[in-house]
Amino acid sequence: MNWTLLGLVMAGGALGAGLRYLICHHALLHWGDRLPWGTLAANLLGAFAAGLLVVWLEGRGSTATAWRAFLIVGLLGGLTTFSALMLESLILSRSARLDALAGYLTLTLVGGFLAVWLGARMGHWLR
Repeated sequence: MNWTLLGLVMAGGALGAGLRYLICHHALLHWGDRLPWGTLAANLLGAFAAGLLVVWLEGRGSTATAWRAFLIVGLLGGLTTFSALMLESLILSRSARLDALAGYLTLTLVGGFLAVWLGARMGHWLR
């Protein structure tokens, strides 16, 4: 067990979870509750950042492992919200808002893939 990497994952996870809270709070105040905009924004931001970071950290030597642990596993793991996505989808389905559910899932999946692809492209460009 590498306790240093575990500590980095935990520290990044705490920061990511706090960032997710701030994004969700801001989205609720400014965009309302028609859709879970904050979770969508956190997931798309996280997907973009994951694509960018995975490419940017390639071939960076031994320090890349620590950065991956902190940034990708920790920070982005705490920021992105698959369990929240599923729970919010259940809530939308129970409230008979099937149009909102379909739109939310489509935006999340298509937008998430586009964001991770764009992030990877930017990572290649930055390298």
